[in-house]
Amino acid sequence: MNEILSWQVGIPAAFGIACLGYLLGSIPFGLLLTRMAGLGDVRKIGSGNIGATNVLRTGNKKLAAATLLLDAFKGTAAVWIAHYLFGQDAGLIAGFFAFLGHLFPVWLGFKGGKGVATYIGILLGIAPAMVLVFAFIWLAIAYLSRYSSLSALVATLVIPVVLWILGQEKMTLVMAAMTIITWWKHKANIERLILGTETKIGQKG
Repeated sequence: MNEILSWQVGIPAAFGIACLGYLLGSIPFGLLLTRMAGLGDVRKIGSGNIGATNVLRTGNKKLAAATLLLDAFKGTAAVWIAHYLFGQDAGLIAGFFAFLGHLFPVWLGFKGGKGVATYIGILLGIAPAMVLVFAFIWLAIAYLSRYSSLSALVATLVIPVVLWILGQEKMTLVMAAMTIITWWKHKANIERLILGTETKIGQKG
């Protein structure tokens, strides 16, 4: 508990770090890449989302993969830059605000992606080994259920628990907050999972 209450970042620095993280996170790579490729506005197809899953609906797998990697890396970059300049606590702050920037980009009327790729990128920045845990859980649930959304939701639920067990209280706090927001952003997916109408991996829909 003492670790959670003690953050080694001053208020002015924390504000600057939060702005840096938010601005990096708010770069809408899915929208930018599809427009540069001449595919129009990705928000006008499928789910209207700017993330890699919706970019894939354009039929361009390479563009979807690039979106996934860039959406993840902007989270990692925010963590690394802030950590290098101000230390580990700063990295956590920057990562969290990069996540918010991806979900609520000011440039797009605060309507962004669902955050899973950026979540993974931030996790890579603050606790690289946990990415393997995330991947293992995702693959296991995907194999059993064939639902990508369920796999991601379960993986985000497991990460804070593992971090808590390892005694990483601040990381737990940040990732738990991101998990709650991720679940909220996936509320439509959760409803479809409950109804049995969610699209499975490899299924057209």
